[in-house]
Amino acid sequence: MKTVLVGGCFDLIHIGHIYFLEEAKKLGDRLVVLLESDETIRRIKGEHRPIHTQRQRRKMLLAIKYVDKVISIPSLKTDAEYFDVIQTIHPNIIAFTQGDPILTKKIKQAELVGARAVIIPKIPNRSSTSLAKSLEVE
Repeated sequence: MKTVLVGGCFDLIHIGHIYFLEEAKKLGDRLVVLLESDETIRRIKGEHRPIHTQRQRRKMLLAIKYVDKVISIPSLKTDAEYFDVIQTIHPNIIAFTQGDPILTKKIKQAELVGARAVIIPKIPNRSSTSLAKSLEVE
């Protein structure tokens, strides 16, 4: 069985997320999502985020037919902590979004755990941050 791993915030689920998860699922038999903690999202995106709690985001992700498993991770602060979590999953493939600001680091990490890195094109103008701004949430 080929396991595909993705990770992220998935705070305001939108068409870009659905496309990304669908494309990632096509790469293997089982899609596992590493779901960032509320604290991590607050640190990355600001004090008004997340909109939904980690528990709520997990429930939404599990309702998407492409997702087989969601692992809610605690607030991780170092690359070594992420590496340890990823190693326990033993993914064959780790999928990333094109344009990720730390893509190079993530690809290297995938190689270190023996996984193939796959970059999935991003749908333009679709992000949780732009959606939150248009809804005046930020």
